[in-house]
Amino acid sequence: MDSLQLALLALLAGIVIGGSLAALVVTSLRVRDRARAETSREIPEGVREVLQGMDDAALVVDASFTVLALSPSAASFNFARGGSLASEELRDAIRVIRGGQSSWSGSLRLQRGAPPAEPRLVAARATRISPRLTLLVLHDITERERVEQMRRDFVANTSHELKTPVGAVSLLAEAIESAADDPPQVRIFATRLSAEASRLAQLTSRILNLSRLQASDELTDERDVAIDEVVASAVDANAILADSAGVSVVRGGERGLYVRGDAQVLGEAVGNLIANAIAYSPRGSKVGVGITLTDAVVEIAVTDRGIGIGEGDQERVFERFYRADPARARRTGGTGLGLAIVKHAVQRHGGEVRLWSRPGRGSTFTIRLPAVDAPVDDRPERPDRRPKRARKVATTVPAASPSRIENGDTA
Repeated sequence: MDSLQLALLALLAGIVIGGSLAALVVTSLRVRDRARAETSREIPEGVREVLQGMDDAALVVDASFTVLALSPSAASFNFARGGSLASEELRDAIRVIRGGQSSWSGSLRLQRGAPPAEPRLVAARATRISPRLTLLVLHDITERERVEQMRRDFVANTSHELKTPVGAVSLLAEAIESAADDPPQVRIFATRLSAEASRLAQLTSRILNLSRLQASDELTDERDVAIDEVVASAVDANAILADSAGVSVVRGGERGLYVRGDAQVLGEAVGNLIANAIAYSPRGSKVGVGITLTDAVVEIAVTDRGIGIGEGDQERVFERFYRADPARARRTGGTGLGLAIVKHAVQRHGGEVRLWSRPGRGSTFTIRLPAVDAPVDDRPERPDRRPKRARKVATTVPAASPSRIENGDTA
């Protein structure tokens, strides 16, 4: 073998060895990059910017269920950057993604806001964005499901409940026409017709109020509400009913507490509880309204010493048109909507309603709402720019006699 052949053979061997080394280096680099990608917790470029622009709750979670990034609305579900994913359902979704599946979707319930707020129904979707990172998107569908359920129940429940007073009005109208020549009977039928018309008007009004509470997630007049004013207005609204039933309403507990919400809606909710307690209390008994503050939660408890509610009915008393005692409800004119209105009104304020009851011992309904600090009035007092004229006008007003003040006449 001459020198030329040896040179060519050496060149060929060099090419083979060089190519093998190059392939080995490339393979090593690829293995290193793959291993780095599988263990990397670095969020891909642009993901954080996309999260900031999302209206739904969204978060990026690594294999150890740690939240690395999240959208602004995700904080309402108690998620925080660097925190651990507490929901076992969401952890199962991430395990499915790490098992090789590219995406997962399903519905689950998550706590939104601080207790005692009820869990929200969300549609969740998990998507792999890297070997160790998973994107979770949570869409709150609570209101959509609530509206759909309301539509399904409205026709069935309302048509059934309206059938009785409408039928009674029709029959009484025919009876009045037949008894046209008998004035005493006409007066009797007219009285009953008026009662049925009032019942129909009350039922229609409550149906509209309940539908309004169920159809909207926003409060129309939200502000800092004094619980003292809410309870006082509810007690005053039921004063005539309490007097006619021979029941006294006693208010106790803490004062000066505030919540965030709609004063009219809260007053109606507390008033419904007081009206129910009066209706189911024996003559000569007392209805107690107590207010306490426990762990930043305002509790308004309405207690009666009435017939009580059996355990089998306690789970259903907040359903629309449900009556634990239909005979008593007919005598007292109940519509079966009062407690349903209470439940939805309290839910609108991020709270809950609890019930304790024993047959023969009475019942206690407790409204629990998140407390807020008392508002501070920073407005400066306006100086009296016309003190002399004000004093002059005051001296011209005659003083009221003691007898007129006692009679409530100060004019």
